[in-house]
Amino acid sequence: MAQFFSIHPEHPQLRLIKQAAEIVRKGGLIAFPTDAAYALGGHTGDTALLERIRRIRDVDERHHFTLMCRDLSEIATYARVDNTGYRLLKAVTPGAYTFILEGTKEVPRRLMHPKRKTIGIRVPDHPLVRALLAELDEPLLTSTLLLPGEEAPMTDPEQIRDRLEKQLDLVIEAGHCGLEMTTVVNLTGAAPELMRAGCGALAPLGL
Repeated sequence: MAQFFSIHPEHPQLRLIKQAAEIVRKGGLIAFPTDAAYALGGHTGDTALLERIRRIRDVDERHHFTLMCRDLSEIATYARVDNTGYRLLKAVTPGAYTFILEGTKEVPRRLMHPKRKTIGIRVPDHPLVRALLAELDEPLLTSTLLLPGEEAPMTDPEQIRDRLEKQLDLVIEAGHCGLEMTTVVNLTGAAPELMRAGCGALAPLGL
């Protein structure tokens, strides 16, 4: 049965952030709001958690999971970024963007696309998520909370708890949540490639 935390959207209570981080460290699967839609998240090193997310989302090993990172310096640990890509990342992060990048050896192979060896990378702009990442002191493995057959991601924490209560360990409510998914850009080629237009503006990307 999922726990339910109501956390202040601008000034997250440290006590609750610490409890949420501990649930993640112990292998728990959480649903939480971001500057885009709600996301599913957990510990990057937990194989069982990866399979739990795949079951909820009904996706296979080719699905791009995303590492939510605190900042650009943390990105460099987990993904290879050239100078052009770095300038683009610096211009739009933190924000509602996911970038597809070549993963480094620090990323477990099971998290990456099996053929391309790529991973989604994101630096969110949401006080709750920033506080949780700071407390964890490492990235979160995440995926948009988009259920099979649905066209839009889930955004209502009460509805999330009702539908997924037995599949999650924690649902976090923290005020307004974005209604769209992130803008996804592939940075593995010679030029940035738009893979999905979402709530992140395209103009700063030159797309």
